[in-house]
Amino acid sequence: MLASLHALTEEVDAARRPFTGPLHLGVIPTIAPYLLPAVLRLVRRGYPDLELHVHEERTSSLLEGLGSGRLDLLLLALPAGGTLPVREIPLFDEDFVLVVPPGHPLAGRTDVPRDVLPDLDVLLLEEGHCLRDQALDICRDVGADPAAATTRAAGLSTLVQLVAGGLGVTLLPATALDVEAGRGGGLAAVRFADPAPGRRVGLAFRAGSARSAEYERFAASLRQALRPLPVRIVD
Repeated sequence: MLASLHALTEEVDAARRPFTGPLHLGVIPTIAPYLLPAVLRLVRRGYPDLELHVHEERTSSLLEGLGSGRLDLLLLALPAGGTLPVREIPLFDEDFVLVVPPGHPLAGRTDVPRDVLPDLDVLLLEEGHCLRDQALDICRDVGADPAAATTRAAGLSTLVQLVAGGLGVTLLPATALDVEAGRGGGLAAVRFADPAPGRRVGLAFRAGSARSAEYERFAASLRQALRPLPVRIVD
C-alpha cells in the first residue's frame, strides 16, 4: 500500500512539475566518490529546482530501497541483478586497471594479458561489493582464485594502501585510478591488452515509474557531463 501511494504521488508530481521536488539517488561506493562531482554540478546547473538526496549504499541495499520506495533512482554497475522489475539506462563502459606497487615488473605496461592474474596476489574488497564479484569473475576466467585470500578491504582507498604496503595488487575502475592511486605513494597502473576487462555503469529505476521520461532526459544530460572521464559513453 505504501509503495502504491508513493507511485501515485510520484505520478502526480511528475506530471505537474518535472525536475522539481525531492529525488533520492542511490549510488554504490565504488562509483560515488568519482562520479558524484559531475552529477552534483549537473543538478546545480541544469535542475536547480530538484531537491537531490544522495544515499551511498551497496547494491543489495539500493535495490531494497528502490523496491520499498525509499529510493527513486540508482547509479550503479549494470546489470543491477535482484528480483525487482527495474528499467536500466546504460551510461558508459569503463576498463579495469591493475594497480601494482612501485618497481613492480609489470609497472607501466599497457599490453598485459589477463592470464598474468594467476601469478599475482590479487587483493579484493570485502563481500557485498559488486566490484568484488566482478573481480572474482575476471580472475576465475583465467584460473586465478583470490577468493581464499584473508586480506580484504572495505573500500578502494584501503585496497590501494595495502598495495602500496606490498601486500599484493588490485583492480580499480578507470574512473577511480587518478583519485585512489594518487593516495598510494607512487603506485603504478598496468593496462590490460584488448579486450580489457571492465564494467558497464548506468541508472536503474522501478519499471513503470511515472518519472521515466525525466530519468531518460537526465541520463542524456549525464552522459554529456561524464565525457571528460576515462570512459566510453554508451549513446
